[in-house]
Amino acid sequence: MSNHSSSTEPDIIETANEIVCAAAETALGYFRNPLDIDLKGDDSPVTLADRRIEKDARDLLNSRFPDHSILGEEYGAGDLSKVHVWVIDPIDGTRSFISGHPLFGFLLAHMTNGHPTLGIISMPALDEVFVGVSGMGATQNGSPTKVSDQTKLADAILAINEGEKLYACEPDAFSRLVQAGHTRRFGYDCYPHALLAAGHIDAVVDYDLKPFDYLPLAAVIEASGGVISDWNGQPLGFNSDGRVVSASTPELHAELLHLLSGRA
Repeated sequence: MSNHSSSTEPDIIETANEIVCAAAETALGYFRNPLDIDLKGDDSPVTLADRRIEKDARDLLNSRFPDHSILGEEYGAGDLSKVHVWVIDPIDGTRSFISGHPLFGFLLAHMTNGHPTLGIISMPALDEVFVGVSGMGATQNGSPTKVSDQTKLADAILAINEGEKLYACEPDAFSRLVQAGHTRRFGYDCYPHALLAAGHIDAVVDYDLKPFDYLPLAAVIEASGGVISDWNGQPLGFNSDGRVVSASTPELHAELLHLLSGRA
């Protein structure tokens, strides 16, 4: 495959779908069954399921696209300067997974020249798959999705992810967030962003994410018509600081950036 081929060629999308189906089957085979859990250097849990899902995805990608690079949570990064880079989070929400909570996901992105052009948020225990492709829109289980048209924070449904980290590390922003919006929900991981892409909620503020957490989300949200950036309003890339805000409209996104900055 040439380096100049489109990121949305059928073989890219077909391979992504194969990976998603295999990952869901593997995850559900381990979910709510006894698991051996290891702690990584940052004390985050990792399971055999995480490692197997990512290894299987890498094996398929390497066989289909040997000239593409891969960034994954469990097995590290290849050459991220390549035109084509795949991004894998085998189990987004391992703490949910190991506690029997169904809101864990599988995340996959395909990057073209550093920009996410294909993203998938798969929720195996819910049997929901959200796909976003640049220029082709977004779907949930094959049906088109789009974000809401909410432009005002005061009327918005706001998801606040990683609440305890925000409370500990960004207390001023946290205190403003818990008073913002019409309705607030605390959560974790990818599912609130999927709900945003599908038009059910209007904004998500997230914290301490890694590239394999946020790059797949970016492709889905943007293809759904939404806006996603870091807290400074900059586009997300491999070196973003992990503070993420997504919103249904540019107006709502701008209002959230203003709130997070603490400017009067």
